[in-house]
Parts: sequence; structure tokens; C-alpha cells
Amino acid sequence: MLKIYNSLTKTIEPFTTLRENEVSMYVCGPTVYGDIHLGNARPVIFFDVVKRYLTYKGFQVKLVSNITDVDDKIIDKAKELGISESKLTKIYTDHFIDMNVALNSILPDIMPKATEYVPHMVEYIQDLIDQGYAYETPSGVYFRVTKAKDYGILSKQNIDELNQSVRIQLEDDKEDPRDFSIWKKTDDGMHFESPWGKGRPGWHTECAVMNHEIFGHEIDIHGGGMDLKFPHHENEIAQTHVHDHHHLARYWMHVGRLDVNFEKMSKSIGNITLVKDLILDYDPYSFRLLMVGHHYRSQINYTDDLMVQFAKEYDKIKRSLKKAFLNIALAKAHTKDVEPSIIELFESHMDDDFNIPNVITLVYELVKNLNKETDVKRLSIFYQTLKTILEVLGIMPRYELTDETLQVYRDWEQARSSKDFQRADRLRNVLTERGWM
Repeated sequence: MLKIYNSLTKTIEPFTTLRENEVSMYVCGPTVYGDIHLGNARPVIFFDVVKRYLTYKGFQVKLVSNITDVDDKIIDKAKELGISESKLTKIYTDHFIDMNVALNSILPDIMPKATEYVPHMVEYIQDLIDQGYAYETPSGVYFRVTKAKDYGILSKQNIDELNQSVRIQLEDDKEDPRDFSIWKKTDDGMHFESPWGKGRPGWHTECAVMNHEIFGHEIDIHGGGMDLKFPHHENEIAQTHVHDHHHLARYWMHVGRLDVNFEKMSKSIGNITLVKDLILDYDPYSFRLLMVGHHYRSQINYTDDLMVQFAKEYDKIKRSLKKAFLNIALAKAHTKDVEPSIIELFESHMDDDFNIPNVITLVYELVKNLNKETDVKRLSIFYQTLKTILEVLGIMPRYELTDETLQVYRDWEQARSSKDFQRADRLRNVLTERGWM
């Protein structure tokens, strides 16, 4: 049975769904004012694996991941470039989708844009005001943190010790410095009409409302980066709890940070590597291997040497697969059979709070089996077993064995048997360059 670490309870719990054989998931997506860096990509990759594995186990998974397309940073960037906010967000939303595809992450079932839900946000905020959980000031509308009885339930912080937590500009007219903005009054940049004047919604409210509108009920899994636990996810829970009387999700999952030289990779710090730049030099799947090769809750200290290491490991995996596939094709020994004991071990690791590092160790053992197996029927079973695992992890390489390549291989074997070593070497070089030897 699958067990996962629930950030809400700080324990590893059996995973049970609210609806039989169905999983509802929401993962916080990007604020689209620039290209994503390697740290941004880590949750994208991990939660793609979560969906793949749950689907593999027979669940129907509905994954929603939002696009934040209204934000002060978007407005500032649009001004800097001299273009509209909508044009800017269209550019970087498209770039984000391109990087998802490059990293072999299946796109979410729904990718709602915050701007599409502003009327719903206005209605939601008015509900909070009417119930006494929010109040209007000259600068905007704020959520009363002291009215949320279990505020701090996710981050496990005492309400009296919490810092101010608002993503947009802080104002002095709040009842309590801990209250967070759910509507900012402004006519600067992108803004919308509301009962409180022109303005735009607060970030924390955007995700709470999109969950409310799309699912209409408590969901199974809410995920994101560890840095979102507080204040973003805490504030989502606070609003949802008073508005809908539940904690938004039964399970909260958070992915560890990706650091560079033990410092957070961040646009503001300036130590970022963009995904679009990395994949010019490395196979995107090798970066994905690096990401899943570390437990999702642990931090990764990214270095160039680490990337080179995983690039070499992935090249070994890919070459071993292709060589095995070639031999299976030559013998016409394809099978859909897998090795039950290995699959059972794979599932036991995945069921243990997605212990993918142990799965990667299993992958390396399977690669060894591919390289030393001489019985083609056993080779085919090992190949299919490894393929099954790699497809769940999203790192099964793509390749096509053409008739022309098969002929080159047959010609190479003939050249060897006839001791035409010069021709054999030339043909071997062709096969090696194509990754088949």
C-alpha cells in the first residue's frame, strides 16, 4: 500500500483517496514573468512522477496546476520590456509548457490562469468579508489571521510568532501586521473592477479560489516546493478552512529545495541556471534522472560536476537499453512479460513515500543484467521490466531501430566473421555513433 509523508501531520501515512480509484491533485504552478530555472523544474518533475505512478497503480488522476498571470513582478517586467502584461505572460506560459515537454513531464489536465477566475475571487473575498474573516482598508482587503483558529497548522508555527506574510506591498493600515492581503487596491498595471475599487487579487487567494471552483470539494493531494509551505500554503488553508470548512487537501506534499553551492537557486540572488540553457548542453532526461535520483523531500546541492555525473549515468542506461533492444529485435524475441520479483521491489520502494533513489539503484542493477545476459528471452524480460520502471519515472529514452540500422549490424557481423576487420571497424563506428553499441 502506498504511504506518503503528509506535511500537514508531519507523519508518513497510508494513502487513501476521498473517492474510490480517483485522485484529485493540485500543484502550485509558475508566476510567468521569466523562464524557469532548475529549482522551478524540480516540483514539475516530481509531481509528474507522482501522477504517472498513481496512474500505473490504476487510479484516475486529475492534476491541476495553475498559471499565475497577475502579479506585481509581472507588471514590473512588462513595464521594463515595454509590452503588455498579457503579451508577457503569453510568452512565458508558452516557454513553460515547452520546458515541460522537453523534460518529458506530461502537461496537467487543467492549467487554469488566475486572470480567468478574478470574478470568482471577488465573490469569494466578499464572502470572507461578510463572515467577518476579512476587512477592507484604504489599501485593500486583508484576511484576519486571528480569526482562523488553526492558523499555523501546516507550518506548525505559533500564531504569535508568525512574521508578516504578504507577497504584495505591505501597508500600514492593517489591523494586525500578520494579516495578509487578499485584494490590493491599485490602478497601476493590470487591474480589475471590484466592490472595493480597482485592484487585483492576492496570490494566496488565487490558488484557494481556483481549487474551490475547479474541484468544489476537499482534494487528495496539494503539492509544491518546500518554500511555499509558509506563507502561501498556510494562507490557502486558512481561507479554505473558514470558507469551505476543510483544510483544502487531505495530503500536503512538499519538494525540497535545489541549492547552488549550498545557497538557494533564486532569480533575486542571481545564481540561476535556466532549464532552456541546460538542455542545450545535456540530454533533458539526464537532468530528470538527477532530480528523481534524490529523495523528493531532501535538498539537492547542484553543481556542474553532479550534472556531468548523472549525464554519464544516463548515457550508460540509454546505450544498454539500445544494445539490448537491438539484440532482441534481431532475434525477434520481443515480449510484454516482466520479472515479477523486480516489479514487486520497484513498487515497494515507490510505495515507501516515493523512495525513488532506491528505485534508481534497482535500475542500475537491471542495466547490469542487460549487459551480461546471454539468453535473449531473459534479456527481453529484463528489458521490458526496465522499460516499465523508466516509463513511470519519465526517463525511458526515445529511439527508433530502423531497417537500415539492422542491416548495418548484420553487415558488421558478416565482416567480422569473414575477418574483414577494416570494414568491421568502420561499421562498428557507425553503430557506436548512433548509440547502438
